[in-house]
Amino acid sequence: MTIDVSPLFSPFKVNGLELQNRFVMSPMTRTRSPKGVPTAEVAAYYRRRAQGGTGLIITEGTVIDRPLSRNNPSIPDIHGAGLSGWSSVVADVHDAGGRIWSQLWHVGALPDPRAPADWPAQFESPSGLSSPEQPIGLEMTDSDIADTIASFARAAADAVAVGFDGIELHGAHGYLLDQFFWSQTNRRGDRWGGATLAERSRFAVEIVRAVRRAVPSSFPVGLRISQYKIQDYACELVSSLKEMEDWLGPLADAGVDVFHCSQREFAAPAFAGADANLAGIARRATGKPTITVGSVGLEPNFYQSGDTGSVTLSELVRRFEQGEFDLVSVGRAILADPAFVEKVRSGDFEAIRPFARELIGGELV
Repeated sequence: MTIDVSPLFSPFKVNGLELQNRFVMSPMTRTRSPKGVPTAEVAAYYRRRAQGGTGLIITEGTVIDRPLSRNNPSIPDIHGAGLSGWSSVVADVHDAGGRIWSQLWHVGALPDPRAPADWPAQFESPSGLSSPEQPIGLEMTDSDIADTIASFARAAADAVAVGFDGIELHGAHGYLLDQFFWSQTNRRGDRWGGATLAERSRFAVEIVRAVRRAVPSSFPVGLRISQYKIQDYACELVSSLKEMEDWLGPLADAGVDVFHCSQREFAAPAFAGADANLAGIARRATGKPTITVGSVGLEPNFYQSGDTGSVTLSELVRRFEQGEFDLVSVGRAILADPAFVEKVRSGDFEAIRPFARELIGGELV
């Protein structure tokens, strides 16, 4: 089957950053940064993906300097000693011709099952909840919230100083920002809660504003969002274009340059009755560029058997050409094959290394 992938290899500009193509490497947590410091192996991992033609790399989640921001001792910091490690990563990616953003992260009240059993993890969240009726950790005070907002701003400034080309705020998948969005975990009665999603978005809006003040005006700021949560795959925050406008409009006005719209399937509608995926509805609601993601690749579909990779790629190009999204985020396929993007560009589909759920040698690390 012949697929014209050339549309995905046109350049694109996000605020002041020019990208060589439309492919983005998804952020994927690796827990391979002992004591929060990225190693030479981490630098080599990202360098390989830049050499493979990926237009933009978004790092795994990097935790801010809020004491309760992490759920595993081996996820990387974007503060202190972690900055020197990231400086080496950025230098390697740039040397390979790539562009790289740091994803800024606070996990909220969400444990990591991979964390050492004897590690004394502590958690905080809007209402002390990880999921409905599951208390875990502390309800954040006004002081906690103010300090967290300031921590995100410091992390963004540090990302600029280290040499990153942009940052992304992790507001998806049931982590802290998303716990504020979600009525099941945000039951606050003050200005940080509320009956509407727009009201519960105030915390994220203030973070975006603080980050924008901390970075140059031309420095790209992205926000990752999702409907589903790790705690609830069936969750839907919005079910209409109007609700999407009410949610994302204030965030766009605060300074988000691009929305990274996470779905388990990129071809699925954003909600029942929608005529586009989550990225398409977000783009329509805000007028901002969007990134689509969800089972993009040439391997058989990860969540539904029977779909071939070539059909998936053909559908991706079709939706891109009709203006549903601007960039394409790829996770497992680039994890399996660092040269995935270059092989797609050259049409060498048969040479793409298939994804396997188990690690394959050392290339998946």
